[in-house]
Amino acid sequence: MAFDLMLRGGRVIDPSQKLDAVTDVAFANGKVVMVGNELKADPGTDVRDVSGYIVTPGLIDLHTHVYWGGTSLGIDAEEFCRISGVTTAVDTGSAGPGNFAGFRKHVIERSEVRILAYLHVSHAGIYGFSHRVMVGESEEIRLMNPIDAVAVADQNRDLIVGIKVRVGRNSSGTSGIVPLDIALEVANEVGMPLMAHIDHPPPSYEEVVARLRPGDVLTHAFRPFPNTAATAQGTVKKVVLEARERGVLFDIGHGKGSFAFKTARAMLANGFYPDTISSDVHLLCIDGPAFDQVTTMSKFLCMGMPLPDVIAASTVNAAMALQRPELGSLKPGSVGDATLISIQQGQFDYVDVVDEHLIGDRKIVSEGVVIGGRWWHPQQSSKFKQRVG
Repeated sequence: MAFDLMLRGGRVIDPSQKLDAVTDVAFANGKVVMVGNELKADPGTDVRDVSGYIVTPGLIDLHTHVYWGGTSLGIDAEEFCRISGVTTAVDTGSAGPGNFAGFRKHVIERSEVRILAYLHVSHAGIYGFSHRVMVGESEEIRLMNPIDAVAVADQNRDLIVGIKVRVGRNSSGTSGIVPLDIALEVANEVGMPLMAHIDHPPPSYEEVVARLRPGDVLTHAFRPFPNTAATAQGTVKKVVLEARERGVLFDIGHGKGSFAFKTARAMLANGFYPDTISSDVHLLCIDGPAFDQVTTMSKFLCMGMPLPDVIAASTVNAAMALQRPELGSLKPGSVGDATLISIQQGQFDYVDVVDEHLIGDRKIVSEGVVIGGRWWHPQQSSKFKQRVG
C-alpha cells in the first residue's frame, strides 16, 4: 500500500499500545497503516521530518462548546483545534433536541475537525450563557424535553455520544437534582452514557455522584469548594472512590469556574488521576483561565502527572468514554489522526478558576495536526522538512 503521509523520526507516545519510542508513523486512505522503524516512503508520499518532537494520537477534548453562532458561548472549532492540537472536539450540551438539527447542518457537517456531541436534555441546550445573560437552563423544568431528546439521540447516533445535563445552584436552581433524574431516564432509554455537570450546591457532590452509572461521566470533577471531590483533610471522598470502583468516569472540564489547583493537588496526592482531561472551552474562558486543551494538560504535567498519563487522559481514555475505540490510538486501522507536540522548558504562569497561580517549569505546545491521514494546518510548517517522493 502506498503511503499518503509519513511522520518520520518523532518520539511516538501512544498509551493505547503502551508505546513510547522514536519511530515512524504512516497513513493511507484516512487511517493509520503502519508504525515502525525506517519505513520506506513511496513515490508521492508526503514525508515530514518530525525528529525532536512528540507524536501522539489525535487529541480528544471531551468537553467543549463549539456551536458557533447557534449559542452565545460557542467558539469556532477549527480555529480552536489548530491552536490546541485537538482533532476531535466533543460538544457537551450546547444544543438540545430543539436545535440540534441546526448544529449538525451548519457547524458539524461543515467542519474539517471531527465534532461529536452530548445532547442536552433541555430543549434548547445551554441557551442563556453570556457575559450579560446567565440563565441556568435546568432551572426551568418546562424546558426539560425527554421525549424529543430520545428521538433526536436515536436519529443521530453517528454524532451523538451521550446525554448531557447541568445541575447545581447556578444551572438548576430550585429544580435541584430533578433534571439529573430526567436525563438519566433519557440515557437509559437510548442506551447511552450520561455526562453530568455539577456546580455549587444544591445538590451536593455526593448526591450527584451516587446516581451515576458505569460509563457515565462526572465533569468538573476537580472543581473548587464547595462541591469538591476532596475532603477538608485532603482525602478523596468515599462516594467518589465508590463511584470509580463501579465504573463512573471523572473528567476535568476546566472552563470558567470548574478547576482548582487545591483540589487537583489533593486528588493527585491520593493517586486519584482524572480519567479524562478536558478544557470546557467556551467564549467566556478561551482567553483564560482555561485557554485550550494543551494548556489544561500542561497544568497536570506541572503538578506531577506523568506525560504518558496526561496523554492517555486526552486520547485513549477519552475514546473509551465515547465508546469510539477507533479514536485516540495510532494502532494500524485506527482513524488517521495525530497530534504533534513539543514540551517547552522554562517558567510558565498557570492560573485556576479561583485565581491561584502555579509557576510551572514545562508547557505542552501544539506544533501541528494530522486529520484523516493528511497534514492539516501546521502551526509552523517551516519547522518540518517536507519531502514529496
